[in-house]
Amino acid sequence: MAYRETTKVLEKKSQMRSEILRSAETLVRVGGFKALTIQALANDVNMSVGNIYRYFGNKDALSVEVFRHSTERELLAVAQAIQGKTDISQSLEAGVRVFAERAFRAPVLAWALIAEPVEPAVDESRLFYREAYARLFEKVIAEGVASGTLPQQIPALSAAAIVGALAESLLGPLEHNGPEQEVIDGLVLFCLRAVGA
Repeated sequence: MAYRETTKVLEKKSQMRSEILRSAETLVRVGGFKALTIQALANDVNMSVGNIYRYFGNKDALSVEVFRHSTERELLAVAQAIQGKTDISQSLEAGVRVFAERAFRAPVLAWALIAEPVEPAVDESRLFYREAYARLFEKVIAEGVASGTLPQQIPALSAAAIVGALAESLLGPLEHNGPEQEVIDGLVLFCLRAVGA
């Protein structure tokens, strides 16, 4: 008869995996993906390197999971900021503002998620999530065009341009501790003007 793990064992494994993931994200938050080594992680969670590999098959799988977990949290924050606003300009402003504010609160993590040179598997996830951010803005822009609040444009193209502008424009200020409020206000103004709001 095949061995079956009990519910208690499965729960314990799930908790351990979550703990490893939290620790891995902390390493990235402090030093970027280059700081995420299996040895550093094993030391942090007081576990052998071999045991880490029982939970994550390889470093790429771990890095992708950290990227996904971190980015989904950021994506959700932007989505929540956009939702519930009745005015198109307010929705766009809220999304841009939250994206930028959260980047300034965790600049190393933001740089790691936006632009740090990473393994191809993580880079693939980065492209997927850029599209997810663009879809959030696309929906708002499309509603604005449909209602006549925004001028005619290709919502998907405008949304992709906003996401690209956010990502590229924040890199310098994040690295050099730029004037946070001035940068955020400037980005909001640029994005609103770009879509004709």
